[in-house]
This record gives sequence, structure tokens and C-alpha cells, in this order.
Amino acid sequence: MTPEFKRALGLRDLVLFNIAAVIGIRWLAAAAHAGPGSLTLWVLAAALFFVPSALAVATLGERYPDQGGLYVWTRRAFGPWHGFLCGWCYWLSNLFYLPNLILAGLAMSAYALGLAEDSTPLLPASLAVLWIALIANLVGLGVGKWIGSLGAAATYVAGGLLLVLGAWAWRLHGSATPLDLAPGFNLDKLNFWSQIAFAFGGLELGAVMAGEIRDPRRTVPRAAWISGAAIAAFYILGTLAMLVLRTPDRISPLTGLVEVGADAGVRLGLAWAAPVLALAIALNVTGQLGAWIGAVARVPFAIGLDRYLPAAFARLHPRYGTPHVALLVLGAVATAFVLTMQAGETLRVAYQLLVDLTVMVYFIPFLYLFAAAWREGRWFSGACGTAVTVAAIVLSLIPPGGAASVWLFELKLVGGCLLLVAAARLCFKRSAAIREPAAP
Repeated sequence: MTPEFKRALGLRDLVLFNIAAVIGIRWLAAAAHAGPGSLTLWVLAAALFFVPSALAVATLGERYPDQGGLYVWTRRAFGPWHGFLCGWCYWLSNLFYLPNLILAGLAMSAYALGLAEDSTPLLPASLAVLWIALIANLVGLGVGKWIGSLGAAATYVAGGLLLVLGAWAWRLHGSATPLDLAPGFNLDKLNFWSQIAFAFGGLELGAVMAGEIRDPRRTVPRAAWISGAAIAAFYILGTLAMLVLRTPDRISPLTGLVEVGADAGVRLGLAWAAPVLALAIALNVTGQLGAWIGAVARVPFAIGLDRYLPAAFARLHPRYGTPHVALLVLGAVATAFVLTMQAGETLRVAYQLLVDLTVMVYFIPFLYLFAAAWREGRWFSGACGTAVTVAAIVLSLIPPGGAASVWLFELKLVGGCLLLVAAARLCFKRSAAIREPAAP
């Protein structure tokens, strides 16, 4: 018997959830640092990856509105092993993604407080944010959804402030950066091109919670298109505003957003701009944490229902009706990664390593998503999405400047990915062997 969830999400909730889940304010600094050619790449990524993923999610979400999203779609299309690998990678990629979010927040918060790139003083606060977001989702989406909604609102406060500052500066002084829109293919920056596609990932997340969405056959596709337009506009216009305010070489990919806000505030006589931007960034990170923690926990729950993970993952909390075991496991492992992933690397390179490992593991489920959409008749969007996904995986292998050892960086990256796939196979085989005697 499949446990019943409370259907707590309507169209407005899901649109705000998508915005909170997909938009990462930190990507604006990375895009602006890469130069004005990133504006063209945002448009290409939106056309060749974001729109195809929205089509895939809308099609599959309408036809198969089941709890588990990507996992269920892949299992239906390609069988239990592929479904398990897809769900496994999607779930575990977030063990890297959540520390990635926290590291980005640490760097920006540290700059706003006048600290160096040392996470030690802010580590307890970051873990507190992680567990606040987790506990809110443990209580239920009726509470957890408000963290995502707050994050979405803060995202557009930051975006609106950037646009006002950029428009004002352009009117007074013109653009700080000549807007040459031809993308440059500098080898040192190629690693970033994979991240620009990754920045558009997350529309599939809402469909994972189909069992908690009111009328998911209508709500999931409509929310995908409404939020998709808002997300693409945010990235393109936000990057443009940053380039107007500063030249790319003066924008740090980690702390650039706060730096630009502080600089523009001084130039325009708005001392409050940097603190407001810093607060909006903190709320955005909290909203993203809440959205991803809450939704991703539904994937091991669905796998647990099929008995390919321990039965505890398929249990709902007796009072709150949430997959509490999956939530607590995710929180515990993410906490461990926050504490240990910086060993042996500078903060900047550790951040990049987390981003690249997340990209590699996270995009494996997208190969399945586009293949499943192809089987459902979305062949053109499936082909475009697959091509961009493969390119993103390949480009994520290029190490950033500053890595202590290229070979060690590659070993951590490729070795970590292969280890996760091998662990998935062992877990699946063991679970299948346990299931076999119970089969009729």
C-alpha cells in the first residue's frame, strides 16, 4: 500500500518553488566574470537546454504524475536498474550540491562581513541554516513551502536591485564593459560553460513531489512554463546589470555579487545597497536549500517503496506525513560533506570541485530524462537536451585555474563519479537478490 501525502502545493506555490529551486544568485557573478559572451550563452542554454527540459518535464509530468518524478519516468521507460541509477545519482548529487550552496553563501557572507575566504567563523551559522531548512521540511510542505517562497521573493528583490543599480549607472556613466556578445573560448573559462547549463537545472524537481501537488497533470506543465520565463529573464538581465557596473576581470566568481553591490552603492550614494543585497543572497540560499532538501527526499522514498533501498526510506512520519528517514540521512551526510570537503584545497578550488562533481553526477539523470521524453515523442527537444548534457559533462572535466594538482583534481572528479555508479550497482544487485524470493 502506497502511503498518502497531503496535497499542499497549488500553482502559485509550485511557481515560487521552481524559482527558488532553479535560480542561484551566485551564477550571476560566475557569468559576469566570464564576460559579455555569457549573455549569448544564457540565451543558447535557455533555448537548447532549458526549453527542452521544460518540454520533457511538462510531457512526462502530465502523462505520469507519480511521486518520484525522474525515477518513476526512467523506471517506466528503461526498467528497474536504469530507474534506480537515475534516482540514485539524482539523490546523491545533492549531497554535493547542498555543500556547494553553503560554500557559496559562506564566501559572500564573509565578504559582506569584511572577512577573508575562511569558512571557520561562519561554519556553525551555515550548518544552522541547513538544519532549519531540513526541520521545516520535516514538519511538512505546508511549512517548508514558505521557505522556498521567501527565497523566491528575496531572489527577485536582489535581481530588481541589481537592475535599478545597473540602469542608473548606465544612465550616468554608460556601461563599464563593452558589450561584445561573441562568446570567447578561453581554455581557462571553458569549465564555466558546463555550469551555465547546470544553472538552469531544477524544473524537474517540482514533478518529484507530484503526490503533494493539487491537480499535477495541469499544475506541473503550467508552473514549468511560467517559472521558466521568469528564470531565464532573471539570469540574462542580472548578468547584464553586473557587466554594466563592473568589468569582468574585477568580478570574483564567488564574491562578485556583493562586491558589485557595494561598489555601485558607493558610486551612486546608496550605502544600504550592499547590506540589502547580502540579506537577499542569504535568503535565496536558504530558499534553495529548503526547496532541494524537501523535494529530493521524495526520490529515495519512491525507491524505498520499490524495495531497492531499505524499507525505512519508504516510511512517513506518523505525525507530519513526511519521509523523515530520507530527510535525516540527507541532512547528516550533507553536514559531513560541509565539514570535510575543503581538506587539502583552498576554499575557491574546493568550491569548484564540488560544482564539477555535482554537474557530472546530476546530469546523468538528465540523459535519462531526455531519452524518456524522446520515447514519448519529444524527439527534437530530447536530441537538443542530450547534446547539451553530454557537452556539459565533458566540459566539467576541465580543471579550474588554481588547482594544486590537475591529476589529483581529475582523480577526485572522475573517481568520485565512478565510485558512486559502482556503489549504485552493488546496492541494486543486493536489493534485487533480497527481493527475488518474495517474487511470485
